[in-house]
This record gives sequence, structure tokens and C-alpha cells, in this order.
Amino acid sequence: MRILLVEDDRRFAVALVKSLHQCGHEVEYVDSAAAALASPACDLVLLDLGLPDLDGLEVCRRLRRRGDVAIIILSARGTERDRVTGLRCGADDYLVKPFGVAELQARMDAVLRRVRPRPNGVHTVGGLEVDLDARVACVDGDRVKLTPKEFSLLAALIREQGVVLMREQLLREVWGTTWQGTSRTLDVHVSTLRTKIRTGARVEAVHGVGYRLVPIGALLHGAGDHPIEDL
Repeated sequence: MRILLVEDDRRFAVALVKSLHQCGHEVEYVDSAAAALASPACDLVLLDLGLPDLDGLEVCRRLRRRGDVAIIILSARGTERDRVTGLRCGADDYLVKPFGVAELQARMDAVLRRVRPRPNGVHTVGGLEVDLDARVACVDGDRVKLTPKEFSLLAALIREQGVVLMREQLLREVWGTTWQGTSRTLDVHVSTLRTKIRTGARVEAVHGVGYRLVPIGALLHGAGDHPIEDL
């Protein structure tokens, strides 16, 4: 996911960028309204309101007039009036500082589900081909027998191929819960899925974060091996 972070508090921004990188996201960081409005297209904007050159609410209005980019306001302004004003200015969500990165990730997932269609059709990674409409997976042309949960897990990974999906996101999308009691179930399903598609693609574990789907032999970096910090 390509994220534009608009934040004038550099210390906060550096910590957030680090955590978002660990989740597998591409992040452009700017510290002014002018830079935000001049930035190239992205999937989602994380917008602080206290900017030095223009109020963040006006930035939100201008971004919304330009298109349907997803916008989440991140602000210390936490009254009901502040939140309502932000949403009426065009934000898709409003998160009050301080917050946990896990909650931010969940809100980003929810916003993107609302603002963009889920990619179906046929997806290919290495020797793995997955038809999301027919719910069929093939490795090197041979159909792979998957359980419904295994296929749903594979579908979630291949829709965002190469991007790290947090454990909580996978639990929510495949099992409809973030209860950590099901975490072992996720690991078991990943293990069996790996075995079934092992000659076509690889489910890579990113320690302390989650999983991503990559071609066989791919060497990806950038998610790190560090736990996600709260901000």
C-alpha cells in the first residue's frame, strides 16, 4: 500500500513511518500542506490537522475535491465536534492521538475496503495461479485441493501479493475475529497452505508482524524483524 503521511511532528512521524514500513507499506512523509497537495497519487493519506502553512481541514477538503483517495485524520483534537467536522470535510475516518499501530492498521483496512473494490479475477504469483471468482488455485497448471479456509487465506494474501498482512488482519478477514486464541489456527493453516503451493509460490513469515505471498526465490526486505510499537 502506498501511503502519504502528512505530519509536522517529526519525532512522531519518524516512529510512525518505521512501524508502517515494518507492516510492508510504502510511505512518503511530508510536513506541510503545500508538500501534501503537490505529492503524487497514493492509496491512502494519513493527515495531521496542525500543519504550519494551512489547516489540515482545508487540506482534507482540497484532497477530497481532487478525487476519491482514502483519508484518515490523525489528530490530538479529540472532541466530538472535532471528529464530526473532520468527517464532514471529507475524511473517511478520524483517529485521535495517541493510538496503537494495530488499531491504525485495522482502520486503514476498513477504509480501503469501503473506498476501493476488492480485486477479483485471476492472479498469478510465480507458478501459482488463483481464480478468485471460481475459487480455484493451480500450481504449474495442476489444480490444488484447498479447504475453504485455506483458499480464503490464500485469497487474502494474493490480493496484496508482496505486501505484509498483519496477523490480526488475516484473522479478521478469514476467521472474522482478532481473538488471539485463534492465532495458532492461523499458523497451522499457513503451514498446510505452504505445503500445497510450495513449488509455485512461498508464504513468507515476517517475525512479529504477519505473512506475505512472494514468488519462489524472491528475496524481499523492508518489513524488519522488530515488533510494532504504539504511537
